[in-house]
Amino acid sequence: MKTTEVTEGIFRLSANVEDILFEGIWPIPNGVSMNSYIVKGTKAAIVDGVCDWDGVPQTLYDQLDRMQIDINDLDYVIMNHLEPDHSGWFRSFLQLRSDVTVITSEKGAELVKHFYGYEGDIRAVKTGDTLDLGEGRVLLFAEIPNVHWPETIATYDTKSKTLLPCDAFGSFGSIGEKMYDDQLDEQELAFFEQEATRYYANIVGPFSAFVQRAIDKLKDIEIKIIAPGHGIVWRRNPAKIVGDYIRYASYSKGPAKTDVTVLYASMYGMTARGIDPVIEGLRSEGVTVHVHRLPEAPWGDALASVWQSSGVVVAAPTYEYKMFPPMAALLEELGRKKALNRKAFSFGSYGWSGGAQKELAEITERNRMNWDFLEPVEFRGAPTSEHLELIRQRGKELAVKVTEWVAASPAS
Repeated sequence: MKTTEVTEGIFRLSANVEDILFEGIWPIPNGVSMNSYIVKGTKAAIVDGVCDWDGVPQTLYDQLDRMQIDINDLDYVIMNHLEPDHSGWFRSFLQLRSDVTVITSEKGAELVKHFYGYEGDIRAVKTGDTLDLGEGRVLLFAEIPNVHWPETIATYDTKSKTLLPCDAFGSFGSIGEKMYDDQLDEQELAFFEQEATRYYANIVGPFSAFVQRAIDKLKDIEIKIIAPGHGIVWRRNPAKIVGDYIRYASYSKGPAKTDVTVLYASMYGMTARGIDPVIEGLRSEGVTVHVHRLPEAPWGDALASVWQSSGVVVAAPTYEYKMFPPMAALLEELGRKKALNRKAFSFGSYGWSGGAQKELAEITERNRMNWDFLEPVEFRGAPTSEHLELIRQRGKELAVKVTEWVAASPAS
C-alpha cells in the first residue's frame, strides 16, 4: 500500500491484515487496516504503529523507505495505545535502533517496559502536555483512559488541527486506494459505517461511558481531521464519525434503532419452527429484523446486530437442564459488552424438563442487563399451532414496544 499525505507535514502509513481473528476472537471478514502516522516539523515523530504479524512491520519500514525517511531520523515514537496491534512493530524496531524517545502516558510507560523490555528514554505525558517538533508544529496530548485500555491518550497537532486518537473513531475494513472520506461515495461510506458499528460493538462497547467522557473532553478543540489507528481518515467531515460514536455509545443503554435481532438455536428443529412466526409478527409492525442462528453465526456479527437493535428475541431449547450452551455463552458476552435495557421475548422447546428460561434469567440478572421481557413461550417437544400463533403475537407485541420506546426517545 502506498504512503499518502494526510495534510501538510502528516503522512499515513498503512497495512491491511486479513484472515485472522482480531484480538484472537473476532472474525474480520473484510479485514482491518493498521494505520501509523509520521508527523514532521524540524523533528519527526511516528505516531502509533502496526502489529508484528506476518511481516507487517516490514510493510511499515518499506513505506518509510519510499518516503526517504531513515529510522534514525525519527526523534520520537508516540504510543497513544499499547495494545500489540499498534505497538507490536516496536519489538523489531528495537533490533534496528535502541535509542529513541518514547512518548506515552504514565500507564503506557509501564507497558512499554513490560511488553518490550524497553528501559530507554520514556516520557510520560498528561492532558495538556505538549511536544514541539519545530516549524510551528506543536503536539498537544489528552488522556482518554479506557478508550479502550486504561493507558490511552490522543495526540493533537495544533498546526493542522489533526486528531490522532488511535482506537477511538476507528473501524474494521481493509483500505484500498481510497483512504479518506473525501474520496468515497455514499455506498463506500456506508460500508465503513457498518464496519465501524461492528468494531465498536466487538471492541469498544463496554467502555461507552468512557467514550462519552473522551468526546466531552475533546469538544472544545477545533478538529479538522481525524486520523484513527484503524479505518479511513476523516478530513472532509470528521464530525460524521464523532456523531456516529456518540450514537454507538448511546446504544449501550438504549434505545438504539427500530430494529429487532432474532438470536436462535435449535437442536432438532423444534425451536426453529417458531422463527418464521416470530419474524412475521415483528415485520407486521414494520420493524427491521436481523436473524442469527447459533452456533453458526459469527459472534462479532451477532453482537453488532444486537448493539444497534432495541429489541431482541432469544429462541433456544433447554439442554441438560440449562440453556443451549452457545446461546448462553453469547448472552454472557452481551452482558459483558453492556448491551443493556433491551425489549425482549424468549421461547424454546424442552424434552423431559425445562431450564433454559431459568438460566436466561440468571444471566441477565447477574450481568445487570435489565432486559424487559414479554411473557415467554415454552413447549414440550414440538410446538402446537396454538404455540406458533402465540409466538407470532408476541413478535407483534415486541415490535410495538420497540417502536414506542424509540419514538419516545429524545434522540428520535
